[in-house]
Amino acid sequence: MANRRKVPSNLSALPMFRREFIYIGVDIGKFKHVAGFISKTLLERHQHFEHCPAFVFEQSREGFRALVERIRSYCPLEHCFIVMEQTGHYHRPLLQYLLELDIPVYVMHVQNRQGGMLKTDKRDALGLANHLYNQLALGVQVENKLQAIRRAVPPSEAAAQLKGLMRHRYELAIEATQRKNKLTAICDELFPEFTQVFKNPNLPTALDLREKFSTPHAVATATLVALRDVRKKNYPSEAQLILLQQLAAQSIGTKNLARQRGLLLEQELLIKEMRLIQEHMERLDMEIAQVVEHSREGQILLSIPPICPMYAAAILATIGHIANFEDSGHLKAYFGWAPKRAQTGASFDRARLTQGGSREMKKVMYLVAWNAVKSETEWASLYKRLVPRLCTYDERTQTYKGRGKALGHVIGRLITLIYALLKQDDEILSHLSPGAEPPEPILYDPDLHKRHRTGHYRPIRKEQTTNRIVQVEP
Repeated sequence: MANRRKVPSNLSALPMFRREFIYIGVDIGKFKHVAGFISKTLLERHQHFEHCPAFVFEQSREGFRALVERIRSYCPLEHCFIVMEQTGHYHRPLLQYLLELDIPVYVMHVQNRQGGMLKTDKRDALGLANHLYNQLALGVQVENKLQAIRRAVPPSEAAAQLKGLMRHRYELAIEATQRKNKLTAICDELFPEFTQVFKNPNLPTALDLREKFSTPHAVATATLVALRDVRKKNYPSEAQLILLQQLAAQSIGTKNLARQRGLLLEQELLIKEMRLIQEHMERLDMEIAQVVEHSREGQILLSIPPICPMYAAAILATIGHIANFEDSGHLKAYFGWAPKRAQTGASFDRARLTQGGSREMKKVMYLVAWNAVKSETEWASLYKRLVPRLCTYDERTQTYKGRGKALGHVIGRLITLIYALLKQDDEILSHLSPGAEPPEPILYDPDLHKRHRTGHYRPIRKEQTTNRIVQVEP
């Protein structure tokens, strides 16, 4: 076998035409990244995109500067476009560094590699650069939407603050639920009759009573005055406390002392953890509400009746910036409320919700719409009109079935309204001159919504009338 010629690693980048654009794909790693460079000149010189040059740099400030210097050796920074995959959180420092330099950065979904092919970081980086070159320079349209690229827009100030806060609160809520389930299981084993007085054994008063009188024997032998000191205000009543003592005297809870010691220690620690989690959640709720109320986007969302500060924070944290979405349809798909239609001729035609989108936002928008249809709002009137049209009537139960269809329509209208208001405010801010004070945000007007619903609709964006040529028949 002939010896392969080794390519020296210290080759200098050949200068390109100053007006030519270069397309860069970055394969993200934990400690090092690989950048692949593609342009019209490089493709003519190397014949195939996999033979184009690549550059390895570290995940550090010096590595980022080295990447920028390598780009400058090819062309000005104004003539480069960069794409990277959204791989966890490792791409965020590089993305933020490039956006601070006003370099256009695009992101795309993590791509599946073809089986049976050699996988290297250089090949992946050049493959990303080839995707970017095809879609931007050549205008190639991809059939798979997961291969489409989109311009990365930095999140707004409020969204940047809320993203971490909402994620941490979501994790705390999951941990609180886990501990509540464990405390309920311990109560069912130690004192199962406890729930006859306290329907929820994890309420603050119930936890205080379980912490001070941890076993049925301690409850049965305690004085009524000691039990009364634990309760909050007048709950539970004295009659309920007496009933609790009677139930404790005849409890069927475990009598094994070794098992009791283990359960009591676990219950004591879980109660302390629950109180700490609740304290942190209360502090987060106060901070989140303050951020939402003092932001323009938050004021717009809070003006819509069914949206509370917590729902508004979840929406802003998920969106990041409204410029990330081309229209309301993309926002619906991102929230998980876009219809997916399957059709084959005239024999099969079915529509359902897509399986993609944010799982948290799908729940949030469902709760927002459900609160909207239960109150006196225009959304409730829309829901009442849609139920007889979209749902089937059951003669036996005298009710409509399939109300989820009508609720889905309400959610779609809500998302469209959210997109329209936020997009309008973003366009107003983008047309302001530097240093100018922004006007007050345009909020949701229920009277205007009612006029639109009764037929007096006026679009938000006023289009200029164009001249038309009308052919008149002789």
